[in-house]
Amino acid sequence: MNLLADYNLPFAAALVLMLVLALLQLIGLGDFEIDADGDIDLAADADGGLGMIDGMLSIIGFGRLPLMMWLALELAIFAGVGVGIQSLAQNILGAPLDVWLGGLAAGVLSLPVTGLVSRPIAAVMPKDETTAVSTDTLVGHRARIATGTARQGYAARAQVKDRFGMTHHVMVEPHDGSAELAEGDEILLVRREGETFFAVEVQDRRLAPAD
Repeated sequence: MNLLADYNLPFAAALVLMLVLALLQLIGLGDFEIDADGDIDLAADADGGLGMIDGMLSIIGFGRLPLMMWLALELAIFAGVGVGIQSLAQNILGAPLDVWLGGLAAGVLSLPVTGLVSRPIAAVMPKDETTAVSTDTLVGHRARIATGTARQGYAARAQVKDRFGMTHHVMVEPHDGSAELAEGDEILLVRREGETFFAVEVQDRRLAPAD
């Protein structure tokens, strides 16, 4: 079956758009995300409408994958289902369906198929929380003063890596009010208050005099 035939044009266009989305993703212009639960704020929940919408979104897999990935997957399945429908119609009826009828049928059938396919893909994809860390988890990590000298009441900027190797820049004051932490010093973050961390030099990890 000719993909460029008139009755297959919606499916050919879907494949082209899918390739465009893939290209945008590769060059870093397609990092759009959507929270299917948080971004739909409707007043229909009083009648159970919001639950129905959530159920429909779950069926089609919307929100399981990043938006651009889900859309590319839907376009690919829409094209495949559409060409399959037209090929089947050609074999059974002797002629393909009207382009609009074929497109409508493919659109309806492709959505639940996309939901089925998205489930195993989402299961093997790394979740956001695997690389995003709470700032509090940086306490106990080694860091290095990058700019300035840290004194009591005067924070200096330090660099610290989380457990995933990602670098964070934090503001640091000495845990001991009489100490100074100079640029280049290796330190240990021992506590946090607000946006400021308090640290000791790595050579001296004693947080307080022994009783």
